[in-house]
Amino acid sequence: MPFISVVTPCYNEEDNVAEVYRQVKEVFADLPCCRYEHIFIDNASRDSTVAVLRTIAKDDPNVKVIVNSRNFGWIRSPVYGILQARGDAVINIVADLQDPPTLIKDFLAKWEEGYRVVVGVKERSDENRLVFRMRRLCYRVLGQLADIDLIEQFTGFGLYDQRVIEALRGFGDAYPYFRGMIAEVGFERAEIPYHQPTRRRGLSKGRPYALFDVAMLGMTSHTKVPLRLATILGLSCSAVSFLVALAYLVAKLLFWRTFSLGTAPLLVGVFFLASVQLFFLGLVGEYIGAIHTQVLRRPLVVEKERINFDEDQETPPEAGARDRAAR
Repeated sequence: MPFISVVTPCYNEEDNVAEVYRQVKEVFADLPCCRYEHIFIDNASRDSTVAVLRTIAKDDPNVKVIVNSRNFGWIRSPVYGILQARGDAVINIVADLQDPPTLIKDFLAKWEEGYRVVVGVKERSDENRLVFRMRRLCYRVLGQLADIDLIEQFTGFGLYDQRVIEALRGFGDAYPYFRGMIAEVGFERAEIPYHQPTRRRGLSKGRPYALFDVAMLGMTSHTKVPLRLATILGLSCSAVSFLVALAYLVAKLLFWRTFSLGTAPLLVGVFFLASVQLFFLGLVGEYIGAIHTQVLRRPLVVEKERINFDEDQETPPEAGARDRAAR
């Protein structure tokens, strides 16, 4: 019987964790051919999320809980939880029920057909139309710039074979862009479109700055095109500036008494070049910041507590791999 790991990252989801647990359990009740575990990784919630998970885990040994020592952000914590899963296949599903648990059956069917990666792709969404279109535009821009085949409208919801998880453990990325990592490993994949419902309970954790952080992470992780554009634009502006200066010089020599240089062209040129320099200086800063994060080599998260894990699972897999490499 295949063993399936379901991973649910959560933060302040006291109104949703019990419901997502119930729906996942109902799905596997109709799949007697599979054994499963449901791993919740809590990012130091400030509400009663952990208390709810304790109660669930006490009554159901299939439920396992990892509690982080602090909030490590929505980039690092979900990936860490996925790397702890030991199932033959790992399913990532968020706690707010915007990823329909009913798709698990479709994921498993495709996995049994031989696909090592099965992802859910948002075909439609009940979220704000402007936000949905902005997300789509961002995905398309990243897809055009990236040097790998990124998946549009893919949020991380999907099934991943354990061989894929092993490949992800080898990345050693201190600030991982999960969507890009899945595209990077390059295994054959199946895409299943779905309609994303709105969040029914609680507040979304996707603040504008966090969304911008994800977008910049995706760009700095998988493309050098913006840096090349800075070089190309710099050369172009230099050429244009030289030609304009030459034209002004010729005009002044030919019409010395009647041609007035004025300050308007000078001011426009200075402000234009300054704004371009500031934009690309910030862009270069993003790349340097990404390098700095990787050089620090900090752990993805620090665990505070594990619940319902076996003794042989107390040591995180990637930590054990580092110990073996050191020996």
